[in-house]
Amino acid sequence: MAAPPTHSFFEHQHLARRNTKILVLMYALAVIGVILAVDLVLAGTYAANFVHTPPGKALTLTGYIRAVPPSLYVLGALGTALVVFAVSGWNVLQLASGGKAVAEMIGARRVAPDTGDPLERRLVNVVEEMAIASGVRVPAVYVMDGEPGINAFAAGYDVSNSVVAVTRGTLETLNRDELQGVIGHEFSHILNGDMRLNIRMIGVLAGIVFIGSVGQFLMRSQRNVRDSRGAMPIFAAGLALLVIGYIGLFFARLIKAAVSRQREFLADASSVQFTRNPDGIAGALDQIGIAADGALIRNRHAEDMSHMFFGQGIQVRLSGLFDTHPPLEERIQRAHPRFDRPSYRKTRAGAEAEIAEPAAEKKGVSQKQAATAVLGAAAAMPGAGRRGADAKEQWGRSAGESARIVGSLDGAKVDYAARLLAALPGDLRERLRAPEGAGAALVALLLAPKDDVMQAQLAALRAAGLAALAERALAAAPLSRRLGAALHMPVIDLALPALKSSADASKSEVLRALETVINADRRVSLHEFVVLTLVRNQLAPKGKPGAAGSRKLAELNAEAMVLLSLVAHAGTRQDASGQRGEALQAAMRAGAKEMGLPEAAPAAALTLEAAGAALAALKALAPMQKALLVKGLFAAVSADGTIRVMEAELMRLVGAVLDCPLPPLLESVDPATLAA
Repeated sequence: MAAPPTHSFFEHQHLARRNTKILVLMYALAVIGVILAVDLVLAGTYAANFVHTPPGKALTLTGYIRAVPPSLYVLGALGTALVVFAVSGWNVLQLASGGKAVAEMIGARRVAPDTGDPLERRLVNVVEEMAIASGVRVPAVYVMDGEPGINAFAAGYDVSNSVVAVTRGTLETLNRDELQGVIGHEFSHILNGDMRLNIRMIGVLAGIVFIGSVGQFLMRSQRNVRDSRGAMPIFAAGLALLVIGYIGLFFARLIKAAVSRQREFLADASSVQFTRNPDGIAGALDQIGIAADGALIRNRHAEDMSHMFFGQGIQVRLSGLFDTHPPLEERIQRAHPRFDRPSYRKTRAGAEAEIAEPAAEKKGVSQKQAATAVLGAAAAMPGAGRRGADAKEQWGRSAGESARIVGSLDGAKVDYAARLLAALPGDLRERLRAPEGAGAALVALLLAPKDDVMQAQLAALRAAGLAALAERALAAAPLSRRLGAALHMPVIDLALPALKSSADASKSEVLRALETVINADRRVSLHEFVVLTLVRNQLAPKGKPGAAGSRKLAELNAEAMVLLSLVAHAGTRQDASGQRGEALQAAMRAGAKEMGLPEAAPAAALTLEAAGAALAALKALAPMQKALLVKGLFAAVSADGTIRVMEAELMRLVGAVLDCPLPPLLESVDPATLAA
């Protein structure tokens, strides 16, 4: 079996940023080479038409170069640079919306969360399971309907706003385990910081290739010209530009291939670690080898996106040099050294075709049985039996070990996520698939269990002009009331894809409704803060798309202390005198030490507004600085050796806002005992 990746989430993000700088330098050198080549073409064209040698004399190459006006070289260089960077900039701007723009560029269709297609339903279920298991917000799912080859890609500028797309051939050819292996591979790209680099490469490459496109245009424009003597110089210039364009493409492909191949090995290994089933990824790769279309993509943008695909999406000459993916046999051997192709194919052929049920259901387990399984298995675990935010379990991890959970791919979490999803009421899951039902379900999560308080909240919604949403939330309340706190985060994650696909007015209405319900009783609980902050961060994000943080923790000391105070208060309890005392101070000391910051007293006037502002500011931290922050927060919440439900929920909120995905932390605590 492939060895698991050794770098942490933060290290991968840091390495991806370093690779971005290296690639920018390499592409800059390639652009300089293209500019020099264009200048040579212009100089040659000028010399052939305007430089005349005296009879009986011959100019040397140096003489021809000197005979060309220096202004022509300058104008040629400036013009070429302007064209290349303008085209690259335009393409980067076109891709500003991230994964959605990339998916639409390749002609992919977004799969509705409430799709009735069995194959699409299976795909959505697999993506949801892996998102919940890894702590990633559920990506938007796309299908490339016109592509019979077996391929897929993940795209986006950040972890929380990514998309996953597969070809129609992937849906129709692969079984569920193989599909899970492919999606696990793509989730590795999401978590390892590859996506931002991939999108930028598309934009930069477009500028270099454009030179060749201009050359093709010039050549085509002279085909039907009657004056062949006048057309020849233009045709020759077009041919030269075409060659220059492919010189740039040569170096671009070379760089892409060298970087992409190594990342594919890492993603394959991560898929095995995540699914705990090497047959899945190996079987999917084997199916590519025997499929008529392999992994080929027919879309005209396949070249631009070749480095993003699961398999080799284009045919190239000098394949050993320019292939963006390693050979299938080598990938299979690394992912599953003991893969027995004949035996696997025989077993696969005899298996019944799978359809789109969740994992628990496809194994013949009913929803009620699945709920009993996940709840019953946890009943004997530490922390079971204690209710609400006081329920806790022994943590047993250092701050450094805790921080390494961020962005981790753990097969046990996938199993737990499948059971969590199966434990959700079927009616509630159906509501979460449509924007109206998803918004109502989120509001219902915050409705008070006491009828008089709930009626006051509903009245506030009606007074705010949200009567229709109030009625839908009231209808969803019986379903959400039965949920333990451990199921609230999955409900939010399942609701977000449908809400993100809705109009901006609908998103604003949901946020306004959440704020109205929370403020109806004139107090904001920590649980309400968690829900509102997470949903607001996803539906009304602030900041430039794709912007990467570079701040140091020491520069945001005050904000870090506000957040540290919040988690320290969440993890400590008042003593008999009503004070938190030494426990709170110990949590603050532990957190500040891990962050490398001077000790500070807990915030005297801690407000949830201040905590929200601190979170927003801390998003600007560089990757390894975020690692220090997360280590400090984990040190604070686990200073007493345990971690409570509210602490776990708060840590996952921090991770979601900072793009540091945290998988479920307390799967050993019985969700049935964790009433909100």
